[in-house]
Amino acid sequence: MNNNDTIFALSSGHGKSGVAVIRISGENLGDIFARFVNKTDIKPRHAYFTNLCDNAGELIDQCLAIYFPAPHSFTGEDVIELHTHGAPAVINAVFEYLGTLGMRMATPGEFSRRAFYNNKMDLADVDGLAALLDAQTDIQRKHALQSMLGRDSEIYNTWRNQMVEISAFAAAMLDYSPDDLPANIGDTITTRTKKLYDEIGAALRGYRTARAIRGGINVALVGETNVGKSSIFNYMVGANRAIVSDIAGTTRDIVSAVIDIDGYMVNLSDTAGIRETDDVIENIGIERTKTEIENADIIIRVQTPEQQSSKCKVQSVNNEIIVINKSDLLSKIELCTWNSENLICVSAHTGDGMDALMNVLREKIHEMFDGRESELVINARTKTLLETAYNELENAIGAGDNYDIFAEHTRRASDAIGKILGTITANEILDMTFGQLCLGK
Repeated sequence: MNNNDTIFALSSGHGKSGVAVIRISGENLGDIFARFVNKTDIKPRHAYFTNLCDNAGELIDQCLAIYFPAPHSFTGEDVIELHTHGAPAVINAVFEYLGTLGMRMATPGEFSRRAFYNNKMDLADVDGLAALLDAQTDIQRKHALQSMLGRDSEIYNTWRNQMVEISAFAAAMLDYSPDDLPANIGDTITTRTKKLYDEIGAALRGYRTARAIRGGINVALVGETNVGKSSIFNYMVGANRAIVSDIAGTTRDIVSAVIDIDGYMVNLSDTAGIRETDDVIENIGIERTKTEIENADIIIRVQTPEQQSSKCKVQSVNNEIIVINKSDLLSKIELCTWNSENLICVSAHTGDGMDALMNVLREKIHEMFDGRESELVINARTKTLLETAYNELENAIGAGDNYDIFAEHTRRASDAIGKILGTITANEILDMTFGQLCLGK
């Protein structure tokens, strides 16, 4: 990949649309832009309406063209944006024309990679951008936007600068007399290291919530066969996604749907009923149900009135909601007796109690996730590096007054944070980070 190439890509969505945005980035694009708009006096960041023609003078499309000279652009290079009609034939014709001018199609994330190389963004900003492009709910949007705008970078830079300073003081204690250093410097750097250790630990503890916000909160409908899980699932989704039958064991695989609850993305799963069976296929579904339960943030455990009345009825735990389905078969006295904060009587057949179930689920989501997420957008890459920094700081604290070892571990911690930012990096880290972006970014 040649970073001196002029690259282009479709930055808007694929398929038929009213407008398509084609982005071009490279060096010294002023003359090419003047050719596009057939003018010599070009104003930066000014929209020109133009007839875009190919090399033979044949009209390709009427479009808007905007020129962003370096360094005041997304990539830090000269950037041109063409706002054409969104027909696939128009886009393909523009691409063919740009190819005749010596340009090439960008690879995924290549625009952002150039922005990184030109100090327009660091890797934490790129992670925020990737999260923003994946955002499906308002909470995801707000969380990712703050990261993309530099909040995460500010936190990481603050941590890293403190680690570098602490490491430098620890190393200096080996070479200078106490009279030449600040008073109580040993206690001071230990206290500061413990504070960093606690802050990174808190961020890691918020990873589960951050993961849930970015990837969706996993909610699993579980229970024995023929208790009505699929009927409840269809009611919550608002569509007949799962097969409903009186035959036990109908659901043999995980059926999933994404719903939005108060801005939180919820991954709702209907699972196979758990029972003893000799059916090989059904047993596979049951094993998948067990995995789904392990990965669930919230479990909706569905029972029948008979099961709840039995001596072996299931008691709820913190992340569970117990649902008694088929409430239309219960008397009013039984309904009043059983309905409680964490035990909901519903009828998937009539819809009774379903609003109450959704309200309890909504309250549990807010209770578990409101205000508990890490301020940082933490993905698998950054989580691993934060864990490295956390462990190195723990080792530094454990070194006590052995300041040679103390300095080395805090330096390694600062290197791990530097890799999050891209201050210290390797090609595989760059490939992983930019590879999560789409064409045109």
